[in-house]
Amino acid sequence: MKILIINGPNLNLLGRRQPEIYGTRGWEGFYDNLKRETETDGHSLDYFQSNCEGAIVDRIQQAGYDGETDAIVINPGAYSHYSIAIADALASVPVPAIEVHISNIMAREEERRRSVTASACRGMICGLGLDGYRVAVEYTLRHEWT
Repeated sequence: MKILIINGPNLNLLGRRQPEIYGTRGWEGFYDNLKRETETDGHSLDYFQSNCEGAIVDRIQQAGYDGETDAIVINPGAYSHYSIAIADALASVPVPAIEVHISNIMAREEERRRSVTASACRGMICGLGLDGYRVAVEYTLRHEWT
């Protein structure tokens, strides 16, 4: 099974950006470990990050119809709260998705408590730090929705 992880805006700054909210662990080391663990089980991970909404939409569409990607784990970042374009892209592809948020968005500012993209996903995980990605990947591998 091949899973694509997509990170949205500012998530390229993990480990440096607002450590009181997002922690001090950097993405690269975390992702390398997760990828190695996943590949040990015969599966594969791919990764994409962009600060641009259109690039994220393009990557979702590509993954949805490339015949290789089986599932998407996505953290749309701030786009979660208002991007109908990303929600529509997720809803338009036959590949299932799980939304992840590092922080507990329900415990944050009012404008962050609503996700318009989550309705196009099979589920949402929030508040578990970077380990939320691991939970999403493990859940996806156990359920193999394809």
